[in-house]
Amino acid sequence: MPEEPADTMRERSDRSTVGAYLLFDADRRLVAGGLLLSVFLSLVGIAVGLPGAAAALRTGDPVETGFQALIGATITGVTLVLTLNQLVLSQELGAVGDQRERMDGAMSFRDDVADVLDDPVSPAEPSAFLRALVDRSADRARAVRDAVGSPDDELETLLDSTEGNAEEVSEGLTDASFGGFDVLSAVLDFNYSWKLYAARRALAARDEEDPAAEPLGELVEALRLFGPAREHFKTLYFQSELIALSRAVLAAALPSLVVTVAALSFVDISTLTGSVLGVPTSVLVVSGVVAVAITPFVVLLAYVLRIATVTGRTLSIGPFILRSTDRSTDE
Repeated sequence: MPEEPADTMRERSDRSTVGAYLLFDADRRLVAGGLLLSVFLSLVGIAVGLPGAAAALRTGDPVETGFQALIGATITGVTLVLTLNQLVLSQELGAVGDQRERMDGAMSFRDDVADVLDDPVSPAEPSAFLRALVDRSADRARAVRDAVGSPDDELETLLDSTEGNAEEVSEGLTDASFGGFDVLSAVLDFNYSWKLYAARRALAARDEEDPAAEPLGELVEALRLFGPAREHFKTLYFQSELIALSRAVLAAALPSLVVTVAALSFVDISTLTGSVLGVPTSVLVVSGVVAVAITPFVVLLAYVLRIATVTGRTLSIGPFILRSTDRSTDE
């Protein structure tokens, strides 16, 4: 059986702590602001380090050509955002029959979860719904332990992992609210894929008369329902994030266009003289305008980085282990 991967997504990632924080937890506005500051400082640093860079800004038309290209890129970026909005809206539009089918599917799934939770109605709030499933998985792991008494090493690993991981995730979901990344961040740390595989393997090794067979089957069912629940709320989060991205890009596009057009039309770089802290004024102005001009692109980059990273870490649903682990031959 493959060795158990780390439970949390950050532990399974090969990125540094800082890199993982920037990709997952950091506010997207702070990430975008940091990227813009990095661009500005990099441009200033390059200009200061290259002999004759300030003089080059006052000869020919490299600045005008660059500003014109940035204006075109901004308009293209806004068009892309409109396309993203259409993509999100297309999933919400449909005939009454399609909407009823969606409703029936959602209600059927909630009824299945309610049966597992032994509750007439499953929780309505996303964090409470997911927390209830995680807690039920831990309860059923404890039921397996009680039924077995002295589990073997493989089963002991499964039960310890399920109980400990569920406790951590449940705690993370306690004060989480849907709309931000908190709920998704917490449930991504519940490594249900390996647990589902290990539980099904343990169940297959027992006959129906084994006292652990029934609680193991119930554990498998709880883990099996967690998968589509997580994917459903991940999809809703992505839709919410794309809407927030659209608003942020559109809000940044107009100032970007105004500043870039004003710099192109009304500012003569060749007339800018003097310096600030030893940096030519022309370099500061051009670098600042470029940073403002690329703001829509940087905002898009900041949001897509997290969406793409989460998607890459959750490509499969069910008992599939896509990440590298130490494997032993299954008997």
